[in-house]
Amino acid sequence: MTALLILIVLVAGIVLATARWKVNPFLALMGAAILGAFAFRLPLGEIVTTVTTAFGSTMGNIGLVILFGTMIGVILERSGAAISMAEALIRLIGTRFPNLTMTLIGYIVSIPVFCDSGYVVLNSLRKAVTLRTGVSSLATAIALMTGLYSTHTLVPPTPGPLAAAENIGISDNLGMLIALGLPVAAVAALAGLAYATVFSRRDFTPLPPESDDDITTQTYEELRESYGRLPNAFAAFLPILLPLVLICASSVVNLPGRPIGEGTAFDIVTFLGTPVIALIIGLMAATTLLRGSGKLARFNEQMHESIRVAAPILLITGAGASFGAVLAASPLTGFLSENLAGLGIGLAVPFLIAAALKTAQGSSTVSIVSTSALIAPMLGSLGLASPEGMVLTVLAVGAGAMVVSHANDSYFWVVSQLSRIPVATAYRTLTVATAVEGVAAFAAIQVLALFLM
Repeated sequence: MTALLILIVLVAGIVLATARWKVNPFLALMGAAILGAFAFRLPLGEIVTTVTTAFGSTMGNIGLVILFGTMIGVILERSGAAISMAEALIRLIGTRFPNLTMTLIGYIVSIPVFCDSGYVVLNSLRKAVTLRTGVSSLATAIALMTGLYSTHTLVPPTPGPLAAAENIGISDNLGMLIALGLPVAAVAALAGLAYATVFSRRDFTPLPPESDDDITTQTYEELRESYGRLPNAFAAFLPILLPLVLICASSVVNLPGRPIGEGTAFDIVTFLGTPVIALIIGLMAATTLLRGSGKLARFNEQMHESIRVAAPILLITGAGASFGAVLAASPLTGFLSENLAGLGIGLAVPFLIAAALKTAQGSSTVSIVSTSALIAPMLGSLGLASPEGMVLTVLAVGAGAMVVSHANDSYFWVVSQLSRIPVATAYRTLTVATAVEGVAAFAAIQVLALFLM
């Protein structure tokens, strides 16, 4: 019982430090790891080794994957590829169903691009579609927001799911995570779409722009012109599709039945489908999006930006792993094995912990990393130690990390301010929408569990 109380105090401390005192999540998690080691009475000679070994191992296993994934996302954002993909989907679907169009655009673009950045890039396109169709701008804002959010928390190579896969111990089977994450994210996005449709004929009094050069006053034509000549749709989609196809193909050929045998073809597909190699190939494809003079300078600038964006995520992921290693070495695992095994609550535990952390401190990525590190030592106790159980655990964590977005979440402010939605209206609509899609995603995960476990 003492071990459980220590865990509760540590988690409460992480939430309080990050949400109220605005302590950097890396410091909060690392502090919790070290304090927890003393509180759980780990041998003094093992504390530093436990913390540093877990940190270094995680960086070695997942660091390059997160970095290369971030690099692809930055190039897609800065080159106008996100706009090109959106336009291709509009040509395919048309503008008869604007909410569906916004949801699908968000669902695809947010696989490599952070949802905050994706909304900034796509907001002008959303406004143009809204004006062309006459549908409520509130509905299209909800549809785009939830579409972006769905894959952001559930589908690699977004850094959050990648970090969770490493913490849970399933990073060598990202193909299964992608294969299951995509349909679960689709269910979440469709739930968000259904909720957005409720507001198709309801609008609001928008907030006035803060200044004449406010980004929300930029027209879609002005945004499009700022990128120069946009890449064609095939080139825009290729950096996303190549890594996903290669990783999934590697998982398929490694199935127990060995569909293509174990010869040279097996070795090549397995090598190319290794996440680091697959993302390097995706990055190479992304570099073809850089056009005109000064390509090398732009490439270097975007790589510097990628490192700046990825660095905090890498540090938080490593600190989360250290925290998880301390928990795994503590008496907590034995206590939980004795008391949780018979409750049958399984996947609800990671979902509820992630939802609590997300709601309390705001960041989906911090929620995903912290929860996955916390839950990893409990997998056996919860009956989730199989490969399928681990994948579903990562997805349950991602679903919980959607619930809910409100004033302590930067994404809430990005969407509400760029869409000029008053805060009171945003609470009644945007916040509720994230709860709806998070619960829908968890329901889909529970259905998958019936067949896979």
